[in-house]
Amino acid sequence: MSKSNTGQNKKSAGKHTGGFRKKGFNKPKKQENSAPVSKRPSNPDLVRLNKYVSNSGVCSRRDADIYISAGSVTVNGKTITEMGYKVKLTDEVKFDGRLLNPIKKEYVLLNKPKDFSTTVRDNRGKRNVSGLISNASKTPLLPIDKMDKEATGLLLFTNDGDLTKRLKSPKNGLRKIYHVVLNKDLRSADMKKIQEGITLDEKPIRVQDISFIDNAPKREVGIEIFSSKNKVVELIFEHLDYEVVKIDRVSYAGLTKKDLPRGHWRYLTDQELINLNMIK
Repeated sequence: MSKSNTGQNKKSAGKHTGGFRKKGFNKPKKQENSAPVSKRPSNPDLVRLNKYVSNSGVCSRRDADIYISAGSVTVNGKTITEMGYKVKLTDEVKFDGRLLNPIKKEYVLLNKPKDFSTTVRDNRGKRNVSGLISNASKTPLLPIDKMDKEATGLLLFTNDGDLTKRLKSPKNGLRKIYHVVLNKDLRSADMKKIQEGITLDEKPIRVQDISFIDNAPKREVGIEIFSSKNKVVELIFEHLDYEVVKIDRVSYAGLTKKDLPRGHWRYLTDQELINLNMIK
């Protein structure tokens, strides 16, 4: 049946006494004076207890409901088992006696481009890395470590203070791999010195590996290092009378730049987060 025929049949059906135009089948008329039903505005200062617990990193929201019903959660010293209970962000919420932080922990990995500052505040109006990840989170995320404005490569951001403290600890010495371009070819003798260990400020620097880049000039090297010292790679080469022209961090604590173009960011995967949390 064509479209025009369908419309014609529907129109003619309404004229028949046996059609659906009988009394009692007509649509009720809308009452003009009826007030529209409005939804109750939500209070931005209140949050569901299960979401509060979930955001703190204890468990999923579904599991939080189970723990709440079991009496594992208290609000201002009072045990709450009511589903859908809402709390203020200023309330004291505890899970099995441990105080919770309602701010969801987030982790963002950026492939930093050149000429972006990593300082928290830049009063001179220069470009800052925080602008590159502004859409990643509603809460402020800070870089775990600093990089020179000219440096490029991996930079990790988070609001997880505990993780930041652990990763920045000198005791950890995170594994980092850099692609370095020098102002001149690296001599084999100097490479051997770096492999054997360089002492800076009376402190030995752990260099895991160093090698030339395949199919590249001898002034390009890859260096793997375990150190939390800022600008440590530049300092190593400056100690041996070389200037670092370019430096790119290609790996950080097991994280890589795979499928992450320059200037782009991504969230850490669950497995990557598990691996980082294993670092003590």
